[in-house]
Amino acid sequence: MKNSRAFVMLAIALLAGLAAVVFASKWLLQTSSGATVPVAVASDDINLGQPINETMIRTVSWPKDSLPPGTFAIPKDLDGRVVRASLTRGEPVLESKLAPVGTKGGLSAVIGDGHRAITVRVNDVVGVAGFALPGNYVDVIVNTQEPEKKADTQQQSISKIVLEKILVLAVAQQVNRDDTAPKVVNAVTLEVTPEQAEKLDLARSVGTLSLVLRNQVDDNKLMTDGATKQTLLGGPLPPPVPLPEPAHPVRVKYAERAPAKRNCIGVLSGVTGSQECF
Repeated sequence: MKNSRAFVMLAIALLAGLAAVVFASKWLLQTSSGATVPVAVASDDINLGQPINETMIRTVSWPKDSLPPGTFAIPKDLDGRVVRASLTRGEPVLESKLAPVGTKGGLSAVIGDGHRAITVRVNDVVGVAGFALPGNYVDVIVNTQEPEKKADTQQQSISKIVLEKILVLAVAQQVNRDDTAPKVVNAVTLEVTPEQAEKLDLARSVGTLSLVLRNQVDDNKLMTDGATKQTLLGGPLPPPVPLPEPAHPVRVKYAERAPAKRNCIGVLSGVTGSQECF
């Protein structure tokens, strides 16, 4: 009798526990499904400037509370969009990492608004031994001849920084910014403003160019006077050219005007004589 009662109580406890598990699982499924949303992520690595198609994108469930701004829920909405920044596998596709709608693929898709791309010829020395990679910043130095100050003076060489913190868009035909291995190439493409493009084009026509690699977070701009042979070797500086004295006004003296010639006659009145002139 006692054993049967114990079995009945055990069966009731098992049924109650099973019911609690079922209800708890249903509640968790309902709450979890309501707290997640579909998000489009990269199914494989996508390089900078590459157009997206539906095979490159898949959707995953993403917690709604931690959803980053600018995500996409439907992969079809990304068809034809161009990537402005490289995406890794599983990374959500954000609007901030895409070029504007209608942009075609290639290097032109990653050029910033109001900027241009210009290519300069380099070698292993000018290109900082291949460490000037896409995504890095460089300064541009030109070595040329100083303009003649006097007809009898000889021109001397000068090296001067003409452009600062210029973004490297590509080296040769490589635009991937994730690769950090140095590459010795013969051409580097830089992102510049139209005014900087004019300066750079003039600089390479009047002298030779060199690239100087700089820290990516360094925003300081330094105004230098350039380096010449005299400043390099520490020789005496040329004497300053004296400024011309200001011209003083000169007072011009005009010759005194001679009195006009007059006609005179003598007048005799009685015994008194006089002279009348007119």
